[in-house]
Amino acid sequence: MVNKELIMLPGPTNVPERVLYAMIQPMISHRGAEFHKIYSEIEDNLKYVFQTENDVFVLSSSGTGGVECVVSNLVNRGEKVIVPIFGVFSKRLAEAVRRRGGIPVEVDLPLGTTPKSHHIKEVVEREADAKAVFIVYNETSTGVVVRELPDIVKIAKEKNMLTVVDAVSALGGDKLPVDEWEVDICMAGSQKCLACPPGLSMISVKQNAWEKIEKTENKPFYFDLTLMREYAAKKETPFTPAIPLFYALNEALKMMREEGLERSIERHKRCAEAFYSAIEAYGMTIYPKEKETRSNTVIAVNIPEKVDDSLVRRIMQDKYKVVIGGGMDKLKGKIFRIGNMGKVTLAEVVMTLSALGNALKDVGCHVNIEAGLEAAIKVFDH
Repeated sequence: MVNKELIMLPGPTNVPERVLYAMIQPMISHRGAEFHKIYSEIEDNLKYVFQTENDVFVLSSSGTGGVECVVSNLVNRGEKVIVPIFGVFSKRLAEAVRRRGGIPVEVDLPLGTTPKSHHIKEVVEREADAKAVFIVYNETSTGVVVRELPDIVKIAKEKNMLTVVDAVSALGGDKLPVDEWEVDICMAGSQKCLACPPGLSMISVKQNAWEKIEKTENKPFYFDLTLMREYAAKKETPFTPAIPLFYALNEALKMMREEGLERSIERHKRCAEAFYSAIEAYGMTIYPKEKETRSNTVIAVNIPEKVDDSLVRRIMQDKYKVVIGGGMDKLKGKIFRIGNMGKVTLAEVVMTLSALGNALKDVGCHVNIEAGLEAAIKVFDH
């Protein structure tokens, strides 16, 4: 029997037992009344989480599949779209556009920073024939969030460009009112803040985005959004869905509704503040320098000099039963990434901080664990 570990990765995250148990229900027809009922419940609760009256869809795919679905439904060969590049996932977004035959107009920014409205305004004015701005809201690889997203959407709208937002690692854990901010298309993933197993992606589509989608040539077969819309009218999916994951998502969304979206976002924010306060009390530094752009859902921490991150993470997992992530691409070996997503509370924060502090001590790194834990708990005392 494998000992249960606390998964504090930037995805997948810990899944509540209630959600896990939901998956062991019997198989049903995905063309029958039982599935229609589940689909309706998911649809209603997804609109609540996206804060939208737009169409919403669930795809049996990872978050990357959701991104590819949107790109291939919006971008024609030779069309330009603007993509700020500030991490691994924004790079992947540009690559999806490129492979589709589109032309990503890349706005390159230093790692650890985020696109600001003035960056987008400048490129939008220069590239007036671009069809859309594609932007990663929460860059999972660097632990930053684009706080100026509402202003960026307004700038795009002034030039009649669509705004497409990858919110895979943010939806449910940070503020993102899709309708209020007038986001045209938004994508999310099941395995992040919704505390659901991996394998589903969710998409919201605004009416004016449909006008572009309907004109897109050579839409994919499996990822055809117009076909999904047709079947959604019957509360079905075009092809066989991952039924156990739909059970899980339905339960996870019910739990989100019970807690309340605002409370969920506030809980993620407070846990993030506890992590950041504790890390600094440990004598360590946060990777993103600008406080206001630090993510609520992915805590990126600089690794102390001469510390082997893979050894620390292995000790954390083997000895203290807590799993965190390392850096990606150019940040491999340079940062730790802690997933602050899903059903995370002070208890999980303290367990993770204790495991990290003790593992660092085990490799000879001085860390003031007591000061760090006191700093974390203090955040919850206010």
